[in-house]
Amino acid sequence: MPSHPSPPSQPRPATRANASTTLYVDTPGAADHFLASLGAPDRVAVDTEGASFHRFVDRIYLLQISTASANAILDPLTIGKPQRLGELLESTRSETVFHDADYDLRLLFQDYGWHSRHLFDTRIAAQLLGIRAFGLAALLERYLGLKLDKKHQRADWSMRPLPQDMLDYATQDTMYLLPLRDKLADELERAGRWEWAREEFERLEGTRWDHDSSIDAYQRIKGARDLTRRELAILRELVAWRDGVAREMDRATFRVAGNETLLELARVAPRTVDGLREIRGMPRGVIERRGASVLDAIARGLAVPDDQLPRFPRAPRWDRDLEFETRVNRLRGVRETVAQRLGLDPGFLISRERLEAIARKRPTSLDELGQADDLRRWQIEVMGTELLRALAAG
Repeated sequence: MPSHPSPPSQPRPATRANASTTLYVDTPGAADHFLASLGAPDRVAVDTEGASFHRFVDRIYLLQISTASANAILDPLTIGKPQRLGELLESTRSETVFHDADYDLRLLFQDYGWHSRHLFDTRIAAQLLGIRAFGLAALLERYLGLKLDKKHQRADWSMRPLPQDMLDYATQDTMYLLPLRDKLADELERAGRWEWAREEFERLEGTRWDHDSSIDAYQRIKGARDLTRRELAILRELVAWRDGVAREMDRATFRVAGNETLLELARVAPRTVDGLREIRGMPRGVIERRGASVLDAIARGLAVPDDQLPRFPRAPRWDRDLEFETRVNRLRGVRETVAQRLGLDPGFLISRERLEAIARKRPTSLDELGQADDLRRWQIEVMGTELLRALAAG
């Protein structure tokens, strides 16, 4: 089990960015000049700021970049697509360092079509070392003795102009990533887990959103499966109404009406404006300005013929199999034992879904086990033999 440094008893506040430490880039020419000046650095730290908490369509509203000698914030709203940055991220000459890269990589592909390569993710590195508090603020305090200010975590990064304290906050997301990366990499090497990390980082390449087109948006709402088919028809109309309003206003959907409110509307199906006022969470402004359109959506759901009412796609059905459940429990026992031995979170070591897939497939050799979807080489290395032994036990 890897050893970890003790956190400092008195963490110091992180250095505030300012004009002398961070370049704010908001013109295409300045962006091109700055990115050209970077050349091909060994490592570059990158972060993005979106606005999914505020806007209907999430996109990149800020790009933060740090190298060993420079920190910059690029404004995508005014510089356009920074082509030189894309070339840097897609090159294998420079390592790109993120913290929790998944969301950033999806936004970078969505907005610019970039497939970032040669990655290092400080969150994944921390999890591979068995660190349970793997947020950026916790890691910076643990390894660098720095205390980050978290007050802008839910800020609206689409607003302009951005005040200086928000720019200061944004820069801190990358200006310490490179020294943090080095400390985590050193620990991975000492723990013999560097190859595990490389495999995880390689799997991040090409990350993008892949929505399941077979499931409509209204069916993704938690609680929708508890509705009757008629109520589901009403919910479908209400979600389409809400999305249309959110798109028109460029506002996050929950800021128009929350999911719980839509579920209650679908169940109660009020027919009047007074009925809308009885619905918990129904915004007064929506009732006053758009109450008629809400009632129209409900009426459309009520008018759907019985033979056309929506239903959820049929999920794969598995007959109850006591032997299968016994195999899963044996595999879970292996997971718990190995996780404790390695000091890893059991769910990070391997998910229950993956254990169930292995229990159904019942491999009898390491080669067969290696054909399981999403199973890592390092996972087979640390517990493959024990998993097979558990499967063979009965």
